[in-house]
Amino acid sequence: MSSTRVGFTPGKKTLSADSVVVVAGYYAATTLSAVDADLAAGNIKYGVTIFGIFGLYATTLISSDYTSRSIYIHSGITSTITTSFSSPSTLPTGLAYDGANLISSDSASDSIYIHSGVTSTITTSFSSPSTSPNGLTYDGANLISSDSTNDSIYIHSGVTSTITTSFSSPGSYPIGLAYDGANLISSDNDSDSIYIHTGVTSTITTSFSSPGTSPYGLALYAP
Repeated sequence: MSSTRVGFTPGKKTLSADSVVVVAGYYAATTLSAVDADLAAGNIKYGVTIFGIFGLYATTLISSDYTSRSIYIHSGITSTITTSFSSPSTLPTGLAYDGANLISSDSASDSIYIHSGVTSTITTSFSSPSTSPNGLTYDGANLISSDSTNDSIYIHSGVTSTITTSFSSPGSYPIGLAYDGANLISSDNDSDSIYIHTGVTSTITTSFSSPGTSPYGLALYAP
């Protein structure tokens, strides 16, 4: 008795940007951003990751000043200050935002502080990996910090004191950190340079001279 194998190719269904319903069926390989172009980094809240896309949408600037020992909440991205509060210690340096809470570092107390939302209330704090914490950024999953005493960049486990890995900074005085959704960016006050890393590693894809001679903070925004 012989049998005959009959091939069958089911019809492919198509995802629609007009509906959140995904019916059962066979779909051709695609990306969600191809289905809906609005699924883009510039449309997702900063610090939030949706379907692997790290959000870069931000509407409010936050700045710190170690002379006044204060943290300022701006009105949008303008010079107008909506509110301000004293920093947790006396030399505020780096700032980051994890999508829910402000994170600040202070080189006087050698500490990193987790604020409750964007307020002066501190939920928790922990010692920085070394004695001169400067830059902070967040990659959608983990806090990243830099320290100018031992010229290192640290990858934290989540937003905790636990260090997953660390590596030497490209220059000898790392200051600013930022994350563009794919790659870490760092600035160095000694080499007067800005570095584009490959992912969140020590490998440098490219670098360029900073506009001035003392690069410090770095930030990204989605216009």
